[in-house]
Amino acid sequence: MKRYRFRSRLFTILLLFAVCPSVLLTLLWAGTVSTAVPLLSGSAAWERAAATGERALAVARSRAGTLSAAERRDLDAHEQELRRSLELAQRYSFIAPRIVRAVLVVGVLGAVALTVVASRVAGHLSRQLSRPLDQLVRWTALVQAGEPLPDEPEPRGAPEFGTLRERMRTMARELALGRARALEAERAEAFRETARRVAHELKNPLTPIRFAIERLRRDATPEQSDAVEVLATETARIEAMARDFGQFGRLPDGPASDVDLGELARWAAKTTVPESLPVDVEVAPDVPLVRGHYDALARALSNVLLNAVDACSTGGRIAVRVSRARMPSSDGAGVSLEVADTGCGIPQPLLSHIWDPYVTRKPTGTGLGLAIARQTVVAHGGVVDAQSVEGRGTEIRFILPVAGPPAAAESWRVSV
Repeated sequence: MKRYRFRSRLFTILLLFAVCPSVLLTLLWAGTVSTAVPLLSGSAAWERAAATGERALAVARSRAGTLSAAERRDLDAHEQELRRSLELAQRYSFIAPRIVRAVLVVGVLGAVALTVVASRVAGHLSRQLSRPLDQLVRWTALVQAGEPLPDEPEPRGAPEFGTLRERMRTMARELALGRARALEAERAEAFRETARRVAHELKNPLTPIRFAIERLRRDATPEQSDAVEVLATETARIEAMARDFGQFGRLPDGPASDVDLGELARWAAKTTVPESLPVDVEVAPDVPLVRGHYDALARALSNVLLNAVDACSTGGRIAVRVSRARMPSSDGAGVSLEVADTGCGIPQPLLSHIWDPYVTRKPTGTGLGLAIARQTVVAHGGVVDAQSVEGRGTEIRFILPVAGPPAAAESWRVSV
């Protein structure tokens, strides 16, 4: 059985609600008029009254000798009034059927006009309701498929449909953001699991290799010393790589504490940036403490500073700024930690991938420094941002909440 569209069903229902009562009322009115008008005319009664009146006058005139002049005048006047009344009754009897037909014609024409008006009104109302609903139904299919909602003209309708559209757009954006976060969380967890396994596989043979190098160094001849030093250097590099993989493979653990990001910025700049490279540390007054893990945040900031040092290897300056901020998502209190340099900058095609694991331009880098930093900041409930102009410098910004990570992230298994 064919299922009619919502607009067709709505139009039919509205039209029936408008037309059926009007047609019934028109028929009832016409029937009432056609029945009542002949009764109101009284033609049969007037004819009987005229017949009896003629007989009464005939009897009265047969006794004319006994009537006075005044009685005869009254009798003549009564006869004239009776004839006029009978004539009016006959005229009304002639007009009454035609009045009934005219009433019926007017009723039918009124019903037709009302039907036309009702169909126009029903069509307008059905369009006002069906078009926005059809659009919203189509949007639900797009939301289900994970596709973005189109930027199309909004059909006219009640203001509530506009509110519903805006809320559906907000819901679609939040669902898309949730899907992206879920996919990124799965991807990050896969990266972390891979990093944990690689770190484990690298660390297992490194200990006996290091012991073997120490024995070789003690017993090596002068001709073998260079080879032993090469082995020691490469082993140290692999150990550093294993530490990077190990740091990326785990999230911060242990109890959180209050962290002074101003003090952390001063310490990290002093211990990470070489004395030959100028660095400015600016800490705004009354910066609140943040809730988090000092060592993890220190590693994150050190990784960013090391990148800034590499970018300024041919000259430049580094600036570290700590100030109050508002969290972009919740508008809550936060602290901003910025690292800006005037180094070589990052090409725009690479800028959107700097937070991804294993992305690096360094010949000996692992591409995990910024990935570890982002992982740490997000685990603290914060956000990261990067801006760069190639040849002019880069600015990395962390925003951390004062209250610490959300309750759902206390186990540090959070979405990134």
